Amino acid sequence: MTETVLETDAVHARPELLQVAETVARDKGIEQDVVLEAMELAIQKAGRSKYGLEHDIRASIDRKSGKISLARFLEVTDEVENEATQITLAVARQSKADANIGDFLIDPLPPIDFGRIAAQTAKQVIVQKVREAERTRQYQEYKDRAGEIVNGLVKRIEYGNIIVDLGRAEALLRREESIPREHFSNGDRVRAYIVDVREEQRGPQIFLSRTHPQFMAELFSQEVPEIYDGIIEIKSVARDPGSRAKIAVVSHDSSIDPVGPCIGMRGSRVQAVVGELQGEKIDIIHWSPDPATFIVNALSPAEVAKVVLDEEASRIEVVVPDEQLSLAIGRRGQNVRLASQLSGWHIDILTEAEESERRQEQFYSLSQMMIDALDVDDVIAHLLVTEGFSSVEEVAFVPIDNLAEIEGFDEEVASELRERARAYLATRDEELTRRRVELGVAEDLAELEGTTPALLVALGEQGIKTKDNLADLASDELLEIASAHIPSKAKADQLILAARAHWFENEETAASDVSSDGEQADASEDGEARQTPAKI
Repeated sequence: MTETVLETDAVHARPELLQVAETVARDKGIEQDVVLEAMELAIQKAGRSKYGLEHDIRASIDRKSGKISLARFLEVTDEVENEATQITLAVARQSKADANIGDFLIDPLPPIDFGRIAAQTAKQVIVQKVREAERTRQYQEYKDRAGEIVNGLVKRIEYGNIIVDLGRAEALLRREESIPREHFSNGDRVRAYIVDVREEQRGPQIFLSRTHPQFMAELFSQEVPEIYDGIIEIKSVARDPGSRAKIAVVSHDSSIDPVGPCIGMRGSRVQAVVGELQGEKIDIIHWSPDPATFIVNALSPAEVAKVVLDEEASRIEVVVPDEQLSLAIGRRGQNVRLASQLSGWHIDILTEAEESERRQEQFYSLSQMMIDALDVDDVIAHLLVTEGFSSVEEVAFVPIDNLAEIEGFDEEVASELRERARAYLATRDEELTRRRVELGVAEDLAELEGTTPALLVALGEQGIKTKDNLADLASDELLEIASAHIPSKAKADQLILAARAHWFENEETAASDVSSDGEQADASEDGEARQTPAKI
């Protein structure tokens, strides 16, 4: 494809355009060529307004001299569909003998004398294109900077939200992302954490935060060289912005204590962070891979007497002396809440008196259960519970030797207890099975691995009677229905996945059937072909 210029006298120089483009590009931080392209588009739009919008009119600015060229383009075609932009090959060759299909004939136009309206239109086009280029540049510059701390100046405040001037871009610090009770005025310097950068229709949106836990972590990284160098690692952070925070640290060098460097000489390093966070009190915690040790550290300054972990449910019971209860919980539950966020465990706090009372209640409750189930006196029941037996199942299936080792028991007593326990379980399961059948719980659900007669009855009473009914549940819903029979969320997930397994088996079977049907059809046709001579 070639372009042919019919005339060349419609060119005029405007060297000042290059100076303007250079100034705008420098001020906006974009390429000069982008500004010149915007000017070309503005001149082109003005030319079409003057000579007709239906024409293919193009403008160009010489990148060295600043000369402006305006011309109408006509495409050489076999058949003209639009007379304003196309011309036949025969007519084109009257002007240029070697014209070919696909070439363009260029008809230069005289310079445009911009009127007030045309000039305003051109200005709008240029401003719009420059703004679009500036937005693209801002997004490209900040899209990979989420997670960094930036400094800026408060440009304006709108309904409590702060617009921050970062120098080459603007960012938004929402009211809820500001530390409570802190106040900014126009021109104030602000330091914040980039949470997210999104490209939206009105331009890139840079979202800042001063309440994000990682804001404090990044501040420590800037203040503590050992963290910046990777010798000390921040494992987790929990904050109640403007009030109190906890940060867990660990040292990768056994000779360096992780807490001391974070505090600094006379507390200089931690005080620098506290000052930036408007006086937020910070507890620096020694992280430990052992959850119990870590949670005890996280509850400081409270002293802990005992902990009991339930790893499957990620719950931990913490027993503290009576006088330490308020300190462990903190004002409005702040201390235990931050420790829970820091560790990722649900923490229940009990006093020694409450724990003792609960243990007694649990002891008598289990003893009564043994008395009722095994038909024994309270002395034997108390002995069983004291030795750690918490269910009839444990008595029924424990080796006789283990039972016989209990003080006051012999093999005869142990054997009798085990037989009574097994008889009780058989009677109970028989009754539960009868109840399950009455409720209409399907056999395939009863055969599902991990279910028990008691669980099946609990499901049936809630209308969960088939595998599909169970498969449609979420684990939280299943726990709500049958929490007494399912020990953890992990167990609930396992049951639901087992109930869904037949869905995938059906899909595989269907795919296999389709494949085998095709093979059988081919085999059948071949068989018929082979059998035909034999039949004759």
